[in-house]
Amino acid sequence: MRNMANNYSRSDILDMASECITKDRAATHGDMEENFSTIAAYWSIHLGIEVTAADCAIMCAQIKIARLKSNVGHADNWVDLAGYAACGGELVAQRPEKSS
Repeated sequence: MRNMANNYSRSDILDMASECITKDRAATHGDMEENFSTIAAYWSIHLGIEVTAADCAIMCAQIKIARLKSNVGHADNWVDLAGYAACGGELVAQRPEKSS
């Protein structure tokens, strides 16, 4: 768990997010689009509406924003927020028809 008391710069946060989404998370959770699509399918069933992989990235980012309200100094939330934004942006750029 990282604390902002370590004085991370914006570059540090983006570098940590990049490390998480390109190496750590991919090795642990598999293909990003497949993982987000699976989560979206479960959410779709639960909510009774269609949820896309891009929606999943957005809602995961919203979770991190909500967590920041409780602890704005917790660096992992900032890192994860940047990571979800990058993943969502990549999903939309690769398959814009699946994001709407």
